[in-house]
Amino acid sequence: MPKTSAPVREENVEIELLERTGSGDRTSFRQIYDRYSGVLFSTAFQVLNDAAEAEDVLQDVFVQIWDKAALYDRTRGKPLTWALTLTRNKAIDRLRSAQRRHRLKDEVEREAALFEHRGTAPGRDSVETVYASEQGTLVRNAVLQLSREQRQAIELAFFSGLTQHEIADRLREPLGTVKARIRRGMIRLKGIITPRL
Repeated sequence: MPKTSAPVREENVEIELLERTGSGDRTSFRQIYDRYSGVLFSTAFQVLNDAAEAEDVLQDVFVQIWDKAALYDRTRGKPLTWALTLTRNKAIDRLRSAQRRHRLKDEVEREAALFEHRGTAPGRDSVETVYASEQGTLVRNAVLQLSREQRQAIELAFFSGLTQHEIADRLREPLGTVKARIRRGMIRLKGIITPRL
């Protein structure tokens, strides 16, 4: 018997498990989790180098597998390859989001330090420029107080210039969810910023 028969049989088992998961079979979903969770966690950890973040990605990926198993097409690759692609994409998105947050935080800290060094006299800056800069700092500090999901959606909408449809595609979330996050985030921002203006 050829050596490739066992891997082929194993792949067929995984395809059947994924297809049954797509039909709502929780037992098959648990078996997929048992088979894939270790390697998917390792993949996320390699990208993020943070166990807690990798755990969060793993949870998101298995929610996505449960939601999208019915869309799996066996002609486009092995189930494990599909799951690894989902994991890499989620981990990279999370890493980019963290990097944007760090850049935003660094910018806020730089501006705060700049104002401290200037003292009370604005120097060559006009009063309007100083006021606008202070408002920018206020907005950025307020954004940092939002939930991770709200902040991510608002950053993509206002700092990256993406449309709500593009954000939904990027985050692999329903459009309604993205709209709600942005709306709730903007309401919260208004509540934080308005009393301080």
